[in-house]
Amino acid sequence: MNKKSIKDIDIKGKRVIMRVDFNVPLDSDLKITDDSRIQKSLETIKYIVSNHGKLILMSHLGRPKGEVNPKLSLKPVAKRLSELLGKPVKVLGDCIGQEVSLEVKKMSEGDVILLENLRFHKAETKNDPEFAKELASLGEVFVNDAFGTCHRAHASTEGITHYLESAAGFLVQKEIEYFEQVLTSPKKPLIFILGGAKVSDKIPVIENMMRKADAILIGGAMAYTFMKAKSISIGSSRLEEEMLDTAKKILKLAAESGVKIILPVDHVVTESIENPSGAKTTDSETIEEGWMGVDIGPETIKLFSDKIKDAGTIIWNGPVGIFEIDEFSKGSESLAQAIGNSGAISVIGGGDTAACVVKFSLSGKMSHISTGGGASLEYLEGKVLPGVAALSDK
Repeated sequence: MNKKSIKDIDIKGKRVIMRVDFNVPLDSDLKITDDSRIQKSLETIKYIVSNHGKLILMSHLGRPKGEVNPKLSLKPVAKRLSELLGKPVKVLGDCIGQEVSLEVKKMSEGDVILLENLRFHKAETKNDPEFAKELASLGEVFVNDAFGTCHRAHASTEGITHYLESAAGFLVQKEIEYFEQVLTSPKKPLIFILGGAKVSDKIPVIENMMRKADAILIGGAMAYTFMKAKSISIGSSRLEEEMLDTAKKILKLAAESGVKIILPVDHVVTESIENPSGAKTTDSETIEEGWMGVDIGPETIKLFSDKIKDAGTIIWNGPVGIFEIDEFSKGSESLAQAIGNSGAISVIGGGDTAACVVKFSLSGKMSHISTGGGASLEYLEGKVLPGVAALSDK
């Protein structure tokens, strides 16, 4: 990694302003239902505190769209972080302004302050230079440890770097190193597993990965558009009609370039998602009228697992069935187990894929689970992430 890491900067006695991803889920009582995003940032937070930095944390929460919304205040986050650190974390009433500046000036070494939700200001997502400058004025050094927002050029991820020396926190550093490794010098064979609902979201990823992967295994709802492109009957499974020509082009390209695209050979199907007990398994790749595919079948699990078993590197983005419903989760669970047992370097794309691995208690068996769904997708597309590009070079 040619970007500065937090270890490359002397932070003793300095005000360190750090972007974190504390966009945690809250229930109706504003209680945090999953604190894993807070947990993931603890390594960098503790490092700054123990090295006598004065830590100013900033994050967004939800989509307040530039309006102050008390339901999206970071107060519950400050409370939880304070419990995890065993020390007080003060949440301020805003993220810029005179009161905020005064509180920051009063800080001692090892103190932790959390600014209020950045997105209460429209200027944050607009990457407004004046807003970025005001945020920067609070710190002497900027650290980005919010990989989940690195694909956004916002004031707190990109704008602020124009005014301060900038470095990656441990979480962002780990993400960059894993993605660079699997995309530039993967242990072969490289197997790319692609699932999820929509082909349209994944076209640039498929095009980029076709140049790198030895095989691409496609499951989930997006598989049915590819099957239809091969004139295979898909019953009433989800189809992106407007993507059929693109799917045909991709299949043709793959055949020409010698990359195997492997589609399901059998399916778990149902007449209605609302009635999981009425599901059955097809005995071939075709799906009859009135039935829709909701998971990969046992033969496909075996086919995909055999590929996984021999892999050197595995990248998985998108579940291969409706894993939230137990009856339609066997495919995703089996693949997660196969990946965990494979001995390959495994990188799990964020979002649903991460949730899926957590559901089956298999997180510990993966090499790396990305904390950013959108950011990991853009990395796999071969894009440069603005929040990473903006950090100071070593």
